[in-house]
Amino acid sequence: MRIAITGSSGLIGSALVRSLEADGHRVTRLVRRAPRSADEVRWDPMTGRLDPGALAGCTAVVHLAGAGIGDHRWTAAYRREIRDSRVLGTTAVAQAVAALDAPPSVLVSASAIGVYGDGGSGTLDEDSPPGEGFLADVCREWEAATAPAAEAGVRTVLARTGLVVSRHGGAWKRLFPLFKLGLGGPLGNGRQYWSFIALRDHVAALRHALATQTLTGPVNLTAPLPVTNREVARVMGRVLHRPALLPAPAPALRLALGGMAAEVLASQRVLPGRLLGSGFEFAHPDIESAVRAALADEDHASTR
Repeated sequence: MRIAITGSSGLIGSALVRSLEADGHRVTRLVRRAPRSADEVRWDPMTGRLDPGALAGCTAVVHLAGAGIGDHRWTAAYRREIRDSRVLGTTAVAQAVAALDAPPSVLVSASAIGVYGDGGSGTLDEDSPPGEGFLADVCREWEAATAPAAEAGVRTVLARTGLVVSRHGGAWKRLFPLFKLGLGGPLGNGRQYWSFIALRDHVAALRHALATQTLTGPVNLTAPLPVTNREVARVMGRVLHRPALLPAPAPALRLALGGMAAEVLASQRVLPGRLLGSGFEFAHPDIESAVRAALADEDHASTR
């Protein structure tokens, strides 16, 4: 297959590219800088500039690009960047896909379990309604921006990603050093659910979504055994042989993180109903297995 990918230099995108190329697929990378090789095409997600011809001949498109949620403090300006980088970029990709006479058969577009808002201790699946909050609002707009592709008859998968367990990016990139120093512990009261996924499983799930004709619409990319933040801390401490007793009180988190603290303290007990229903099998279904895989760098070596 020939597959176009945005966000190919990020944590998930780079792992996906390695996995696809290892199996002989051709990857076209959509980049925001001047192309450096024949397999790169320039686009500008913030202005919507993407030549549909760049996608001509592609079997599939995977759209992963977006400003990092945890890269900066959530000022008003950075909130706009988080939103615009997703909504404007997705609109550009979806419109380019729809403009082709022979469009790709599938568009897999990133989203996030943030769409559910704070669900407390109740379980959430793909049929659960959107929640409230900044990220929930962004996710609704983000997913709605794929409409041109779906209306053109392209199978469109909305990959609602959980917290990716990896030493090389995302929330766990910050957690591993803290716990190794013995400074880790529960966040807030620790009772909020964290829905995680090992990087290796995330890549495998994206490839499963590309290949599985019955998958369309929202698909939760989370492991089947979500755990509380307190359990995450306990497992991290045990695996790293460090104490994990220092809690970060909610007021301190709000002071340190500003608006992002509400998302860190939110509880999202999300289940991957559609993945499991379509026959997907997790290599790392539990949190300890996912953490150990990340430590062993199995996530970066994934060719599944």
